[in-house]
Amino acid sequence: MTTVRYEIRVVGLLGTAARTAFSGLTVEEEPATTVLSGTLDQAGLHEVLDQIRALGLELVDVSQPGSPETAGETPFPYG
Repeated sequence: MTTVRYEIRVVGLLGTAARTAFSGLTVEEEPATTVLSGTLDQAGLHEVLDQIRALGLELVDVSQPGSPETAGETPFPYG
């Protein structure tokens, strides 16, 4: 499977237990959010999203740094 670098932003700051749940990712805290980043395949991305849901965290954004969406192009409209 192809792997892609993702940045996943959630509301709030993560405690020790939540940080441990994402031990394979880089965890960076911002004033009101936490950014989880790392290289994942599609299955890995779904595992991280499932873990976010299981921990009751609020998902803000999932992005691929360097993709057309982050370079100023219009993203594909979903739904």
